[in-house]
Amino acid sequence: MGLPEIIIDLNKIRQNTETVLALARPFGIEVVGVTKVFLGEPRIAGAMLAGGVRMLADSRLENLFKLKQAFPDVPLMLLRLPGISQVEETVRLAKVSLNSEIRVLEALAAEGRNQGKVHGVIVMVDLGDLREGVWPEDLPDFIGQVLPLEGIKLQGLGVNLACYGGVVPTEANLGRLVELAASLEEKFEIRLPVISGGNSASLPLLLEQRMPADVNQLRVGEGIVLGRETVKRQIIPGAAGDAFTLRAEILEAHEKPSVPIGEVGQDAFGQVPAFVDEGRRRRGILALGRQDVPTEGLSPRDGRLKIIGASSDHLIVDLSGASELEIGSVLEFDLSYGGLLGAMTSPYVHKRYI
Repeated sequence: MGLPEIIIDLNKIRQNTETVLALARPFGIEVVGVTKVFLGEPRIAGAMLAGGVRMLADSRLENLFKLKQAFPDVPLMLLRLPGISQVEETVRLAKVSLNSEIRVLEALAAEGRNQGKVHGVIVMVDLGDLREGVWPEDLPDFIGQVLPLEGIKLQGLGVNLACYGGVVPTEANLGRLVELAASLEEKFEIRLPVISGGNSASLPLLLEQRMPADVNQLRVGEGIVLGRETVKRQIIPGAAGDAFTLRAEILEAHEKPSVPIGEVGQDAFGQVPAFVDEGRRRRGILALGRQDVPTEGLSPRDGRLKIIGASSDHLIVDLSGASELEIGSVLEFDLSYGGLLGAMTSPYVHKRYI
């Protein structure tokens, strides 16, 4: 297989899954394995299942289709709000979907009846991150419209935090979700079996023993694939942070000035770059560009190296502190979540499983 490539250690994915589940188990929390960062690749999802997760979740119906083909008996969750145009596929592929619009829920109910199914729904609540969700004050009226719908089953409430708005999950805001669920149960004389308390950003509350009682589900992606929580991006004790390794080859290694010569205008991406004069430096050009991975999502494992920048096809790295690196040398990088998303999505980055 050629370079660049990303090496995926399936044993470490399984290990990380087991570690996260062991963290959640004392709180009675189900961990749903989120597969979107690796496009629902069944080999990686299979490692999550081997590690103990019982439900898989993805934001793309295309990925759910792959998972359904590979694991027909595993329940699937659609993470992204379904559109009106997607209700047929949503009911066909997913056991559960996250929702916040009554018109979509009405369409899901009609499609559930059409397919002879009862589709599970979790109503999302916006607790301040300002992405998807019903505003808390509007929730009672909203739920009152949901309950009579035949063809769907209200399973509970969910929240998404530390995503668009960066709002950190806390005892207070997740406690508010629990309170809202309890008030709805009392008002409508129903039981809401699922309180879905967010994503990997909620893992610090488990580590610090501060997770509110009654939160019983988390949707975890980065905590498994990169082994870390997403508030401070710290490695979870017992987890591996290097399940994915990006490798790229040096194509050129020359000593050159650190500041361009001539009038500087816009670069290929419409930005006017700024440069710091560090004298002549030994610069390596790698076969890896912005079409493959965002530069800010990469960290060289060799601490002597520094990323200078990138074009669409090439990554430029300062090799001055590593004189032994030459043409054909292969550099290894750790990835952020965004970097992993780019590398796994790019058809030009080969995937190798170990």
